[in-house]
Amino acid sequence: MNQKIQYALLAVTVGLLSACTSSTRKAPVVERTQPAPSRPSAPAPQPVKEDRNQYTVQKGDTLMGIALDFGQNYRDLVVWNNLSDPNDIKYGQVLRVSPPAQLAQAAPVAPPETRQPVVPRKTTPRADKRPYTDTAVADAQKGEGNNGRADQRPVERPEPAAPIAVAAPAAPVIVPGATVTATDDEKLSWMWPSDGRIVATFDEGKNKGIDIAGRAGQHVMAAGAGKVMYAGSGIRGYGNLVIVKHSNSLLSAYAHNRSIVVKEGQNVNKGQVIAEMGDSDADSVKLHFEIRQQGKPVDPSKFLPIR
Repeated sequence: MNQKIQYALLAVTVGLLSACTSSTRKAPVVERTQPAPSRPSAPAPQPVKEDRNQYTVQKGDTLMGIALDFGQNYRDLVVWNNLSDPNDIKYGQVLRVSPPAQLAQAAPVAPPETRQPVVPRKTTPRADKRPYTDTAVADAQKGEGNNGRADQRPVERPEPAAPIAVAAPAAPVIVPGATVTATDDEKLSWMWPSDGRIVATFDEGKNKGIDIAGRAGQHVMAAGAGKVMYAGSGIRGYGNLVIVKHSNSLLSAYAHNRSIVVKEGQNVNKGQVIAEMGDSDADSVKLHFEIRQQGKPVDPSKFLPIR
């Protein structure tokens, strides 16, 4: 009997201990993270507007190369930028690459003003003038003496209104250095600058023109009529180079020549010999030929006749 009581007391004690243990357990803590406040997104950078009137000199640039890239004569760049030495340009220097007068082209031109002709007004009325009627004519022809002609007074007829002069429309103002339209460029006549096999075609970013293989001394001809704007070897990678300007927006370049037979400022006809083919600044005898529009290289095959 005592053993049963002991078991009962032990069971009660274990039950009390279990209750105390469960009551002291803490509820699990759930950590709640507050969402981070949203930050306003930074405004997208505005695209930089390209200014074709200015250029910032980069490392390795030459004035001749910059002039070629913008379709200008390097001598003009010297004048526009007041350069004392065309070979002395510095990294980061900002150069004007278009004529100053070209900026005025964007300004609106006011239409011509039409003015009425100024007619002088008579301040002193003539008392002897009468309205034009048959009676007035008859009375004017009646006079005393000299058959009535002594006192004859002219009868004033109504004067016709003076025609209003209308100003003729103003002729378009041509700004020096202005861009020639594509229609004008299409009127130019082109021919192949030399005979030979094409060994490299136009590839924008890699090859800015086409390469024509040939023999040393072979004639290089002007692909179109124009004016020689450069003849020399001052542009790295082109060797002996000739540049011919055909319009305000189109020019052609002939590189790697053995010799040059024209001078700067000389007018040339289409088909006129301007150089002899060579390998100056090249690994083989060839003619590197470019056509540039607004200074940008374009595919010469779009201008040259099919052969």
